[in-house]
Amino acid sequence: MPTLAALITYYRGTDADDMAAALESLAAQTRPAESIVIVRDGPVEAATRDVVKRFLDAHPEADHVKLTQNRGAGPALVEGMRHVDAEWVARLDSDDVATPGRFERQLAYLEEHPGVDVLGTALREFDDEVFRETGSLERAARGVRTLPENHPQIVRYARLNSPVNHPSVMMRTAAARRAGGYRDVHLMEDYDLWARMLATGARFHNLPEPLTWFRTSPAQTGRRTGWDMFAAERTMQRNLVSYGLVSKPRAILNCLVRSAYRLLPTALLERAYALLFHRRGTTDAASGAGEAAD
Repeated sequence: MPTLAALITYYRGTDADDMAAALESLAAQTRPAESIVIVRDGPVEAATRDVVKRFLDAHPEADHVKLTQNRGAGPALVEGMRHVDAEWVARLDSDDVATPGRFERQLAYLEEHPGVDVLGTALREFDDEVFRETGSLERAARGVRTLPENHPQIVRYARLNSPVNHPSVMMRTAAARRAGGYRDVHLMEDYDLWARMLATGARFHNLPEPLTWFRTSPAQTGRRTGWDMFAAERTMQRNLVSYGLVSKPRAILNCLVRSAYRLLPTALLERAYALLFHRRGTTDAASGAGEAAD
């Protein structure tokens, strides 16, 4: 049987209730991970510390890695990966929720398709404000964020955009390390890793089922339009050229297109985001999404 580690990071901005929901969803997996690596990225609020302490007390399989200073998502993930000792590693963000059958479903697919190194899934988006008012993920559900499924489609898509939903991913630890693992690429640490893994021959696939609940909020939209994001775009395009995924002219075009859509008014930005990420409606009850407890 393959071994699995789950990797989650948190920092000062992490809400205690969000962290509790994320950790509980990892503990509730029908096929639990053998280990859970939790990385604290610098000092955090007391309420969030208490949530993590209670979880650690109840789950001896969890490993708590503490960084004394806030270093950002990339360095926190680098440190977390140093503590992963499993064939596969699954990611979850501290404000998202994994459905109970997520790990079981992904591992089953990977056993049936041994050539795959990176397996993502669709995400079921939910409205943060509605969820806080109702306490129900189902009532807060919005669209389903999907990405291309098979490897050739993923390779083409990666030339323009990140081809895997990061909070949904399960990846072969050795393949990630062979590509150099996570790096400190501000706001783009996941895209940068996928690009390097593609360049080093890793095989990708995305499942169409939404196996992770993905939190959405106005603050999230704001993060896509900050000046830091424009600088990150330039860095990422330079990286894509150096990895051999795109030409310099294509990188310039990508940077112009991706930066231009971030300058749109909020309503148009949301529409562009929906088109870019192939988000569809919620009228169909996608497999796996309904498993999460309210």
